[in-house]
Amino acid sequence: MVSALKNRNELPLRLLEKSLESRVLVKLKDGSEYIGILERSDISMNLILSNAKQIGENNELVANYGRILIRGSNILYISLAPEDALM
Repeated sequence: MVSALKNRNELPLRLLEKSLESRVLVKLKDGSEYIGILERSDISMNLILSNAKQIGENNELVANYGRILIRGSNILYISLAPEDALM
């Protein structure tokens, strides 16, 4: 039982690892959204994105940051970025 729970808890980290070098969309708890290339992630789900852009409603560019660090505790969700997303 403990082994099954451990494997279940590791699944999000393994999915992040498989998504390295992929375009991701990250939504934060404050409602802001960022799109970029996932360079790194750690056990706390802290992320480093390259070519990162903050996007607003209707997919418009709010800011272009280049490379950013997003603290895992601020993340609401992470998904693969749709093809038509701003890049």
